[in-house]
Amino acid sequence: MTALSRTDPVPSPSTARRLLRPLRAAAPAAAPALAAYAAVRLTGLLLLCAGAALADEDPLHRLNGRWDSVWYQRIARDGYGFEARLPDGGVHPDLAFFPLLPALERSLAAASPLGVAEAGLLVAWVSSFTAAWGVYAVGAHVAGHRAGVLLAALWGALPTGFVQWMAYTESLFTALAAWSLHACLTGRWRTAGLLAAVAGLCRPTAAALIAALGAAGAAHLAAQVRGGAPVGTLLRRDRRLLTGLLLAPLGWFAYLAYVGVHERSPFGYFRVQAAWGNQVDGGAALAAFIGGLLTGPWPSPLGGAALCAALGLVGLLLWLCVRRRLQLALVTYACAVVALSLVGSAYFGSRPRLMTPAFPLLLPLAAPMAHWPVRRAVAVVGAVALVSGAYGAVALLGNGPP
Repeated sequence: MTALSRTDPVPSPSTARRLLRPLRAAAPAAAPALAAYAAVRLTGLLLLCAGAALADEDPLHRLNGRWDSVWYQRIARDGYGFEARLPDGGVHPDLAFFPLLPALERSLAAASPLGVAEAGLLVAWVSSFTAAWGVYAVGAHVAGHRAGVLLAALWGALPTGFVQWMAYTESLFTALAAWSLHACLTGRWRTAGLLAAVAGLCRPTAAALIAALGAAGAAHLAAQVRGGAPVGTLLRRDRRLLTGLLLAPLGWFAYLAYVGVHERSPFGYFRVQAAWGNQVDGGAALAAFIGGLLTGPWPSPLGGAALCAALGLVGLLLWLCVRRRLQLALVTYACAVVALSLVGSAYFGSRPRLMTPAFPLLLPLAAPMAHWPVRRAVAVVGAVALVSGAYGAVALLGNGPP
């Protein structure tokens, strides 16, 4: 796929035109991936609508009117400052939610007839196709066009794929992360850093993207030094790389600084997360949860075994990413997203959703599938899409948040 052209951190109109020209030229190559992604997600939406009709529920309300989406909409309407008081005396501050999605919801609602709830859904849907395009671009760069198409389809067919069309941040963040990683892989460091900076205003998982760019940049510079390049020459020759690395964490740090000022503590954001019961515990809560399923007072051996199998599959995919020597940025990003999803003590039901942006995990599946006959690949993806859509309908029509 044709890469985005190099651009300054603040593009001028002429630079923006140069940025969009290769994107328009590359659109036909990405069309099969976007069509496959649309087919997968429409399958899930149709199954949700069928289930909602049977349960006498409004499917759109399940996508943009419950759980975290309500928090984002409140921030979009009223700004920060709301705290939910719990019966046990606990407090859930809205500062736990990063500002990019509510800012987009507010801006879109102000410029259109849409309310913030509908605006959030539109942002998610547009972001999901932008993300699928970026996922395709990364897959095509690494393993070829067919692998890119399959990677986009498999990402849409994840068991948690239903969240991609909810008024949540998963699709928005994945779009920014995928294109940032693509820019990194194609040597456009300032673009990569700028997109990572914007992703840092979207969700805390941006730390994984920042780490990925940092690891790839450090490895590139280390290889230059080992090749005998003087440090002074590197600093002059790799200005774009260094600028990108400096840009990458700015959005993430900016929001943490904002919360720190509000909470009057440099660790204010982590105090907010602790109020929500989410603290870094190295996986102790996850181990306790699995232990409870297997041997607790109300055991569920089948559920515990399924959870262990799922975690084992994630570990296997990570190992295959390393074994197949995927680019360092992709491996670092996938490992960091998985780690950040598992080391907290928050509600376990959200852990699988938090891994949704870790699309490089699917490359060890998409790459060999690219060599299959087309009918076989389509049949497998179709079957997975049906299972994923059915699971998504059950999850969305249930009581607990995803």
